[in-house]
Amino acid sequence: MKLRAFAKINLGLDVIRRREDGYHEVRMIMQTIQMYDQLEMEKKNTPGIDLTTNLSYIPVNENNLVYKAAKLLMDQYHIREGVSIDLNKFIPVAAGMAGGSSDAAATLVGMNKLFHLGLSKEELMKIGVKIGADVPYCIMRGTALSEGIGEKLTPLSPMPSCYILIGKPGISVSTKFVYTNLKLNEHTKHPDIDGMLQALKQQDLRGITDRMENVLESVTVPAYPVIEEIKNYMKEHGALNALMSGSGPTVFGIFDDKKKAEFACEKLKESGLTRQTFLTTAFNNGGTPDDK
Repeated sequence: MKLRAFAKINLGLDVIRRREDGYHEVRMIMQTIQMYDQLEMEKKNTPGIDLTTNLSYIPVNENNLVYKAAKLLMDQYHIREGVSIDLNKFIPVAAGMAGGSSDAAATLVGMNKLFHLGLSKEELMKIGVKIGADVPYCIMRGTALSEGIGEKLTPLSPMPSCYILIGKPGISVSTKFVYTNLKLNEHTKHPDIDGMLQALKQQDLRGITDRMENVLESVTVPAYPVIEEIKNYMKEHGALNALMSGSGPTVFGIFDDKKKAEFACEKLKESGLTRQTFLTTAFNNGGTPDDK
């Protein structure tokens, strides 16, 4: 079985408060994009999980969310057979694009089909939150409002047609570092999430891009100024707006014109500001993240 695990960006990301349990309450607008890792899964007669990847520095044990997801279902449903999983990574690692969460989501979907567990999408999403806050969204996909710690999801009108330029600098950012250093007070500028919801409903691309904000930039940008440089570079080359995704450091720019987007993509590659540069579009299909 082959499965695709799609990346996400945050069109808007607000942190409401830090909860007593240490988690942060968020309000985010999530969007799946046409950029994915690929997983190949196969049953094996001997028990256990064999995980291989195309990147030598990625763990292939309990420290990998794919392994964790497979083991969770094996333990919960007493699966005696084993599974071989080959993970081919393309989504940048530690980049604010939910690559690991999406891989875990695809693994849950694959295990469900491979071992005929008969779980609904909703049941898989409930299991997914045990692995990570973004996993339920990565099972659901599309355009969604994410609340709570990220597990309360509301499907939204799809993103209007546009081009999305992705630029990841040659750094990795720890999500823990960002949230630990986030200071929320009366001076915090919060994104207009409600206005963006309205703009999505009206399919108003400029209404969406004008409201693109990420409260986590207040921590990540001062620590890594290259993020602001990439944002400005994209805007100077025709992006309606540009924003850091998640806790960073990946930046995305939204374009309403394909030629402008292609030109900006080439220029960004030449600039030396990014290590990975990719031009793509939004992915708005529902369903589960698999293609076979």
